[in-house]
Amino acid sequence: MADMLLNVEGVTKRFGGLTAVNGVTLEMRKGDLVSLIGPNGAGKTTLFNLITGQLTVTQGRVRFKGQDVTARSPEERARLGFGRTFQIAKTLTSMTTLENALVGAYHRHHDTRKAAERAMNCLEQVGLGRRAGVRAGLLTLSERRRLEIARALALGPDILMLDEVMAGLNPTEVDDIIHLIRALHAGGLTLLVIEHNLKVVRALGHRVMVVDFGTRIAEGDPETVLSDPRVIEAYLGKKYA
Repeated sequence: MADMLLNVEGVTKRFGGLTAVNGVTLEMRKGDLVSLIGPNGAGKTTLFNLITGQLTVTQGRVRFKGQDVTARSPEERARLGFGRTFQIAKTLTSMTTLENALVGAYHRHHDTRKAAERAMNCLEQVGLGRRAGVRAGLLTLSERRRLEIARALALGPDILMLDEVMAGLNPTEVDDIIHLIRALHAGGLTLLVIEHNLKVVRALGHRVMVVDFGTRIAEGDPETVLSDPRVIEAYLGKKYA
C-alpha cells in the first residue's frame, strides 16, 4: 500500500545456538505510533538493531518505503529516513548540546548554516534551546535523553525509534517525555517506542506489540493487550495469568 512505511517480514536473529529474535513480523504505516514491550531480555533492542542495521538478520527481510534494506548499512538506512535513540545515551560529552544535534543535521544538510538552523530547531522542539551552548557532559539525564531525540530528529527521519528514553527518569520527567512523544506524533511523525513502564504504554495509547523470548505474543490496543493472559504471564508469572 502507498502509505506502508516499514515492513519487518519474519525476522530472525541467532547468536550461535541462541535465538534472540524468532520470526517477528511488524507492519507500520505513515503516522503510526507503536509501543514495543516485553520483559527484560525479550529481544526488543535486538529487534531495533535488526531494523536499523546495527545487526544483520539470520532470516527474514526488512523493507522500508518499498525498498528492501535488509543488507543496507546503518548509515544508508539513516539517509533513507531512519532515526533512533539508544538504550544507553550516546551523547558526545565533550561537545556542546548544539554540536551534538549538528551531528544529525549534517546528514541532511552539507551547508553549515542550514545544518545549524536545523539542529537549533530540533533543540527548541525538545525544550533544549536554552541549553544549546552547554557542554553535553553537564546535562542532566533527562536533558541527555532529550538531546538524543533532538539529534535523531535532526536527521529528518520518516520513522523515529526510541529505545527506553524514559528509563531512569522521575515521574515529572516521564510526563514531559510523554507530552513530547505525543506532540511529535501529532505533527505527523511515525514512532516505534520501546518502553517498560506499562502506565506510559497506556498513556501513549495506540498500538502495542509484545515480544517474549524473541517471539511476538500479542498485538493490538493497550487495554486488550495488557489484559491478555499471555502478556500477564510474561511479566508476572503463571499464577497471575
